[in-house]
Amino acid sequence: MFDPKFRPKLHPIPRLTQALVLAPVAAGILGTVLPSLGWMPVIGARDWTLAPWRLLFALPGLERAVLTSLTVGFLSTALALILVIGLLALARDTLWLSAARRTMALLLAMPHAAVALGLAFLLSSSGWVARMVSPWATGWVLPPDWPTIQDPWGFAMVAALLVKESAFLLLMALAVESSLDSVRSGALARSLGHAPGEAWLRTVLPRLYPRLRLPVYAVLAYGLSTVEVALVLGPTTPPPLSVLVTREFLDPDLSRRLPAAAGALLQLGLVVGGIGLWALGERILVRLARPWLSAGPRGRDAPALRLAARLGPALVLPLGLGGLVGMGLWSVTGQWRWPDALPRTLSTTTWSRQADALAWPLANSLSLGLAVALFALLLSLGCLEAERRSGRRPGRVVDWLVYAPLLVPQVGFLFGVQILLLAVRLDGTWIGVAWSHLLFVLPYVFLTLAGPYRRLDPRHATVAACLGAGPLRVFLVIVLPLLARPILAALAVGFAVGLGLYLPTILVGAGHWPTLTTEAVALASGANRRIIGVYAILQAALPLAAFALAVALPAWMYRDRAGMGDPWR
Repeated sequence: MFDPKFRPKLHPIPRLTQALVLAPVAAGILGTVLPSLGWMPVIGARDWTLAPWRLLFALPGLERAVLTSLTVGFLSTALALILVIGLLALARDTLWLSAARRTMALLLAMPHAAVALGLAFLLSSSGWVARMVSPWATGWVLPPDWPTIQDPWGFAMVAALLVKESAFLLLMALAVESSLDSVRSGALARSLGHAPGEAWLRTVLPRLYPRLRLPVYAVLAYGLSTVEVALVLGPTTPPPLSVLVTREFLDPDLSRRLPAAAGALLQLGLVVGGIGLWALGERILVRLARPWLSAGPRGRDAPALRLAARLGPALVLPLGLGGLVGMGLWSVTGQWRWPDALPRTLSTTTWSRQADALAWPLANSLSLGLAVALFALLLSLGCLEAERRSGRRPGRVVDWLVYAPLLVPQVGFLFGVQILLLAVRLDGTWIGVAWSHLLFVLPYVFLTLAGPYRRLDPRHATVAACLGAGPLRVFLVIVLPLLARPILAALAVGFAVGLGLYLPTILVGAGHWPTLTTEAVALASGANRRIIGVYAILQAALPLAAFALAVALPAWMYRDRAGMGDPWR
């Protein structure tokens, strides 16, 4: 029996959560700033100097590395945002949007490295696309010498980021839009003579985008500083700045840690400056759009908007799903010679041969992914329940604090986190790796759960309290069952994010805790596509299974209650 007077104190949980997130980020940045100025006593560097910065600027190809990072980050973010806006503006309440939402949820479950590996299988000069049109359409009897992946400007990286980030932005936009009266506003604008897409742009987008700003900044920050996608699809001579800095960190010569720390700060400055430039562009665009927003009806929707709504998903979805199918085919291929469109024979030999090698990375992936996702879920539930009981909605500052690890580039503070964990003797331990994963998993879990939790009708708890139920019983008997779908969806998101983390595992784990992601990225530079396919398809299958359970389990639990809702709605 529950004690109706039992009132567990939850107010310390939000502060504990913020400390768990912000303290490592702040300490990590400090631990990066000091070595960049020559202070790193652990390797004997005790002189304050700007020599690390001089060594950094002397690296060959640094300017091109910075330019590539800027191109990839801004282009992928802009295209993903345009695609989402076009889809929401012109495909509202259509089967096309419903199908795209379901498919985007599938792509969101796949880690970045898995998407990158899938596109490498699909778009390389000897990949599946080239095989399907050769030689009957192209006349190619040998694979063409075309830089379709690892191209000098990083366009293959843009394609991979577009697949992933458009899925993320679409689901975030749908979650935000559900709290707006978009249907009524759009209908009112259409009654005044505006075209459907133009009506949505005039009435919904100005209210939607301010709430979508932080996810857009997070997407931009990741695009400017991604490591795993760059290692698989990015140029190599020189690589993007994030890869260049990571190589310096992993150099056996410990003295290279000093210019690496300077490079990490340069990467941090690149992200901060990029976000600032994007924010400036927002202000300019808003000022230019004001006359248009107040103008009369224009008639038909703009052709560019129609193109984004129709052509964008028609390119993005086949890229993501085609890469997934291609990885699966290569993992069971017995013989697949150029230019055959399909394998001549299928075999599970590669899977059986890799069973022993897969055991340790698979065990680490599952243990880290499940443990971190569960802990992040408990912290998120504690924060949101404390917020519900207090009746006070936190300001935007709290959202910024939650987003901090996503807005700061990983390479910009993980080196300092590594030094912090080394000081407390957690470097290279499972707990240290799990803590570093928590920094990135917690924001996604919290943001996935916050919307449904805050929209929960408070009258349910009020009625239960009037009947004598205490806060704990209300939480266990009322809140948790009503939010079963969003809670399981948040858990699946956390598991998927944790499974795809590469840089924290490499830097903090010191090579002692390999995961499917670290092994898949390490194998990406090899020539054996069958082995790469095994790791990549397993890396994608685990989060997909988690999302399938998140949908199927509540559907089975509440099969006789049709109004329990949809986790993606």
